[in-house]
Amino acid sequence: MTTLFELYITFFKLGAITFGGGYAMMPVLERELVQKKKWITSEDILDYYAISQVTPGIIAVNVSTFVGFNRRGVAGGAIATAGIVTPSIIIITCIALFISNFESIVIVQKALAGINVAVTALLTYAVVNFAKKSIKKWWGILFYAAAFIAIFFYKVPSVCVIIFAAIAGIVIGLLSGNLKKKSTTDKEK
Repeated sequence: MTTLFELYITFFKLGAITFGGGYAMMPVLERELVQKKKWITSEDILDYYAISQVTPGIIAVNVSTFVGFNRRGVAGGAIATAGIVTPSIIIITCIALFISNFESIVIVQKALAGINVAVTALLTYAVVNFAKKSIKKWWGILFYAAAFIAIFFYKVPSVCVIIFAAIAGIVIGLLSGNLKKKSTTDKEK
């Protein structure tokens, strides 16, 4: 059983070593929570990311709350959330104290440029992994292409794309009979 202290420390470390927001954190969260600690499955993390995308708040914070709640209920959710945000609060407070001094330092500018490249690589990795796990049928490829075109070229709000995809997924599931089979399988477990 996961202790509250272990939840806090794990998410504190994750919050301290990851940059670039929720999507950039996905590979790190998956490695730590799915592969190393085995607290959740790959499917769970995909579900948590999907739910976090359509709920208010920061994706990484929402995911930590879901994982904490999964492990230890309401207290676990609160502790995991506190753990992931504490490093950011400390770092932002320190930077805020000295921001006027930082912005003119060339080495800081170069370091941030390097961090941006690394974050871009993490985001690319997360997108490729997410796509491999999520797109399993021909209609998934169609949804992916349509969603990309809608967001990238037509600037359709992401929440509209997500709602449409959810409705379309339900309709396809009903038409193919997969929703009935899935819920029957879940009841048997």
